[in-house]
Amino acid sequence: MDPLFEHSGVIVLVMKTQVKGEIVFGVGIDPETRCAHYRGESDVIAIKFYCCRVWYPCHACHAAEASHAPRVWPKSMWESERAILCGVCGRQQTVNEYMNHESFCPDCKVQFNPGCRLHHHLYFETMV
Repeated sequence: MDPLFEHSGVIVLVMKTQVKGEIVFGVGIDPETRCAHYRGESDVIAIKFYCCRVWYPCHACHAAEASHAPRVWPKSMWESERAILCGVCGRQQTVNEYMNHESFCPDCKVQFNPGCRLHHHLYFETMV
């Protein structure tokens, strides 16, 4: 993939960074996993995508960098797989742990963006 990517008319660098021992890929990411798409104070999580098992800060970073379509985490794996990374302390959570503490990290207590729940369907199987 070309390391340069256009986002909202601005050329940004697709990059990777290490967060508490984990490599996180994305567009314009900082050391706490904020990216070019989500840069708020509380945008400090990365998601390990089910399709490739690679950490990205958001769905748009995955779309910019991955050469495949995303797949959501099946409900049957929500207890067993650690798929959420706190960008502040590095705590890895299962999907169930994240859903139960979705507004903050249970270890360092940093606030997560409550608006992330609007995107759950992009990452996690939904029950209809």
